[in-house]
Amino acid sequence: MADTQTVETEPEKQPRSVRVVLLALMITMMLAMLDNMIVGTAMPTIVGELGGLEHLSWVVTGYTLATAASTPLWGKIGDMYGRKGVFMSSIVLFLIGSALSGMAQDMGQLIGFRAIQGLGAGGLMVGVMAIIGDLIPPRERGKYQGMMAGVMALAMIGGPLVGGTITDNWGWRWSFYINLPLGVVALAAISAVLHLPKKRAQARIDYLGAALLTLGITSIVLVTTWGGSEYAWTSARIMELIGIGVASLIGFVFWQTKAAEPVVPLHIFRSRNFTLMSIIGFVTGFVMFGATLFLPLYQQSVQGASATNSGLLLLPMLGAMLVTSMVAGRVTTNTGKYKIFPVVGSVLMVVGLYLLSTMDTGTTRFTSGVFMAVVGLGMGCLMQITMLVAQNSVEMKDMGVASSSTTLFRTLGSSFGVAIMGALFNNRVTEVMSERAGALGSKVTEQSAQLDAASLKKLPALAREAYQHAVSAGTHSAFLLGSIVAVVALLAAVFVKEVPLKGAGPQKADDGSKDGAAVNPPVVEAV
Repeated sequence: MADTQTVETEPEKQPRSVRVVLLALMITMMLAMLDNMIVGTAMPTIVGELGGLEHLSWVVTGYTLATAASTPLWGKIGDMYGRKGVFMSSIVLFLIGSALSGMAQDMGQLIGFRAIQGLGAGGLMVGVMAIIGDLIPPRERGKYQGMMAGVMALAMIGGPLVGGTITDNWGWRWSFYINLPLGVVALAAISAVLHLPKKRAQARIDYLGAALLTLGITSIVLVTTWGGSEYAWTSARIMELIGIGVASLIGFVFWQTKAAEPVVPLHIFRSRNFTLMSIIGFVTGFVMFGATLFLPLYQQSVQGASATNSGLLLLPMLGAMLVTSMVAGRVTTNTGKYKIFPVVGSVLMVVGLYLLSTMDTGTTRFTSGVFMAVVGLGMGCLMQITMLVAQNSVEMKDMGVASSSTTLFRTLGSSFGVAIMGALFNNRVTEVMSERAGALGSKVTEQSAQLDAASLKKLPALAREAYQHAVSAGTHSAFLLGSIVAVVALLAAVFVKEVPLKGAGPQKADDGSKDGAAVNPPVVEAV
């Protein structure tokens, strides 16, 4: 009887309360997305004060490793012990890491504190998506996840600008301290408004599975981070990491078939849609983070744009992504249909990346902006629809692991994208510089394969022209590869099965098949 009353009163209580919860979730999502963007802008100042330039990459790598490794664990623990407490714990851990990072006195401390921050960050995005999955019926979920995609796009646009402003006016430590007031607001709102059923799983956490997965993910991320930069791809260290990673993941998959409460239940991959969304999410991560890395580099080096406004350089792509995400979410909510978006999004992504690969030293900013907008339209169709369909493909009890697995695949895709496209780019730049500028070109690329506009002006005319052609050639190779990889997403999208998205209501309460989530979401209390 109590359950029936909850369902009946939900339509009255949900609209007011969900807005408050959504505000808190948006703030949390902003924390997760803004952090690396802001810190990246502040890094030159940080190195200037703390020193330790040789360890600079570990400030980002430590955070990324901790985030990737902890993501699946946060999702599973939330499924086992209740979403609210676990989500709030991840926010607290993130804020502790932020405060400690702001107080770091040397580079070693900063790297360690960033790892703590990364452990918390692993639960932020997973918690946001899983809570939306708990609260909002799949049929209504599209518009809310579209709003979250909009927050992500705004963070990517505004992050560098905010980071530069904070660092110049308040000092680099405030690039970490700024998280504290925002996090406290999110914690207060979630504590007061969000009320989810408490859970207590009888089974123990799968520690062996967690350890094997963490080891496997760590090895993969280190291979993609170090390969071609710190170590040659064929070096013994990289081969060792590949061996450890493969062995750990094979052991993990085997153990998941035996564990009482597996970290990633393999039965969720029996759903064709879930598996296809994982593939599309991986490709989207591969393409998106590769694009955000090389597009500003091309515009600064070839088109002479200023690095100061690097976030604005991506505005055509991110703006298109924001608008399309919102529209896709609305259309999905109104019609209950979604297959068209992965298909159209993948086509646009393939076409857009191919167009970007045609850019050369004579391409205008307007033309490159149009090409970026095409890519953005494609990514906007894919970003949150992949999460929505993945969540719709599992039962409510697996909402956390579905959200964390989808997020993990996107994270791993970004690691591979940056590594592989980066290696291709750097090799091509080196080749073209040697061809066009001979020994002088080799000397320039030995110092740095990536020069900003200010550094370029100091080079001899021959070297400067050669470098611009080299960057054009490098971006051509990187984006052509991205276009080919995006075809995989298109093939996956074609095979997506359009399973109806469920709406709220008691008539759906008994539907909990593997192709559709259970539909009676918990209630958040009005304030």
